[in-house]
Amino acid sequence: MATYQAHETAVIDPGCEIGEDTRIWHFSHIMEGCRIGKQCNIGQNVVVSPGVILGNGIKVQNNVSIYTGVICEDDVFLGPSCVFTNISNPRSAIPRKDKYEETRIEKGATIGANATIICGHSIGKYALIGAGAVVTKDVPPYALVMGNPARQTGWVSEYGHKLTFNKENIASCPESNEKYQLINNQIRKLMIYD
Repeated sequence: MATYQAHETAVIDPGCEIGEDTRIWHFSHIMEGCRIGKQCNIGQNVVVSPGVILGNGIKVQNNVSIYTGVICEDDVFLGPSCVFTNISNPRSAIPRKDKYEETRIEKGATIGANATIICGHSIGKYALIGAGAVVTKDVPPYALVMGNPARQTGWVSEYGHKLTFNKENIASCPESNEKYQLINNQIRKLMIYD
């Protein structure tokens, strides 16, 4: 008995793993061999291709195609109509199904609406990819990137707020009051005892 919910128009192929309390909405296609974690929300008209791995708590908005080679860790947000690729040099007449490139989206990262993620790269934990950005290289954890090609324009907290650093390179999230330190162009979340 399924412990997830799927709209009657969704197509779920045999051989998928779908975690409990996950919801799959209208006209989505979940293909064989993919793994979807617990408490995910798969929006309308989404395709999850064979071999894709989605962690727990993932939110996939409408019209997203997640192709073979994509791995999303827990709590990733995929905005409406964002796009993934899985071959760097696709050709219709040349089969390259054995050459899919892995794309990893780390814990808590957000991909904005209509963003394109070129395959073979990783998006660091809690990074925020702006709407319409075209990501052509790895994105560090907590980075804010936007544009075409995507360029880093700052840093964000785990709550998604842009961070402003003081003279000591310390920033505070305006929502959570969590503190972050910038050292050698990398972000470190400070613990209460720091």
